[in-house]
Amino acid sequence: MAVRVLIPTPLQKLTQAQDTVECEAQSVAQLVESLEQSWPGMKTRLCDESGQIRRFVNVFVNSEDIRFLQGRETPLQDGDEVSIVPAIAGG
Repeated sequence: MAVRVLIPTPLQKLTQAQDTVECEAQSVAQLVESLEQSWPGMKTRLCDESGQIRRFVNVFVNSEDIRFLQGRETPLQDGDEVSIVPAIAGG
């Protein structure tokens, strides 16, 4: 099932400057693995040592934060849009 992934600017160096990629995945966890397989280094930037999405990385499925869904186990369907949004600090 094809899922559209919006890649933030800091990670586009891994995707050869592509801001949108398509992956096959049935869950966010599978999506991370698919991204890693296609673009090595992606998983270490998205996940910590235990495989959890890093605190400063926000992931949205169809504009819904996965933290309020099922986290990494959030299911994906054909045509879903996943946004990866790094947290920005400032003050």
